[in-house]
Amino acid sequence: MSAPQALADTEAYEMLRRHGSHSSAFLAMNRGNRRFHADGVDGFVPYREAGRHLFQLGGPVCPVEDRERLLGALLARADEEGRRVAAVQLSRAGAELHARHGFVVNRFGASFSIALDGYSLGGQRMVKVRNMVNRARREGVTVTEVPAAERDGETVGAALDAVDAAWLRAKGRHVKELDFLIGERGGPGAPHRRLFTAIHEGRTVGYVSYSPVFGARAGWLYDLTRRLPDAPPGTVELMFATALRQFQDEGCGWLHLGFTPFVQLRPDAAEPGPASRVLRRCVELLAARGQAVYPAAAQESFKLKWRPHLIEPEYLAFQGGVSPRAVWRLMRLTKSV
Repeated sequence: MSAPQALADTEAYEMLRRHGSHSSAFLAMNRGNRRFHADGVDGFVPYREAGRHLFQLGGPVCPVEDRERLLGALLARADEEGRRVAAVQLSRAGAELHARHGFVVNRFGASFSIALDGYSLGGQRMVKVRNMVNRARREGVTVTEVPAAERDGETVGAALDAVDAAWLRAKGRHVKELDFLIGERGGPGAPHRRLFTAIHEGRTVGYVSYSPVFGARAGWLYDLTRRLPDAPPGTVELMFATALRQFQDEGCGWLHLGFTPFVQLRPDAAEPGPASRVLRRCVELLAARGQAVYPAAAQESFKLKWRPHLIEPEYLAFQGGVSPRAVWRLMRLTKSV
């Protein structure tokens, strides 16, 4: 496709600011993503290629009234090239849009969000979280936000690289980190992200990054976490709590905890469109038996302990039906297998 090459990073960012309503929409700025856009539409569709498939991330980013048109243009271009289109991490509205265009849609997981107005870590329900935060503080862990201008400095960059390397080694070769569906430290979106680091005994033992979220639930997305294996217990909770309080002080409305696949799979009474029984069974099997490969249950547990106010289903969609090859390409693309 030739059209996406003409859309600059700055243009894509401004389109996200105007029309990006999904809590994970900013992940469209990640390295490796391409952007399809059509003449006369103020927006684009982020996607990646895998074999003969184009995998969208989150669906069209454009005015609501232009979503049908932009998706139709993408499907027409794909058809000209003998390709099929699929989409991952669609909202309910996005799933309904794709169902109208002949896609089968299945639940893939859920996103979790906290409304920050009046939110508190007080009360009996949050005692375990407070205990972890206080434990890290007693161990001498301190958390600070790193200004964007300092993140690429030699000292800070080396410390963050060391955390990344140790974190990946500790995960083991069988445990995967979802690509395509999580944030990154660098890339075109780096200047717009925020980074909080944990320091213990003079060294960086962890960091958390946040991406901007636009639209009706504007705020920040908790999109990337790293810590050293020997970081004091509670380090991640302290980083999260520190950032949360900072966002509250700034008057931020929402803190989004992001997407977790293979969880919250129970269907509603009225699903957004026709579903694939085969794909449903594949996702359910990964949810039940895939913890050694991807720890979805642990991620869900971490997010639920912060008592999110909003849990929204997210969907997969495949144009014209699902084939084993298409599912395999998606799993490879996201590094789920």
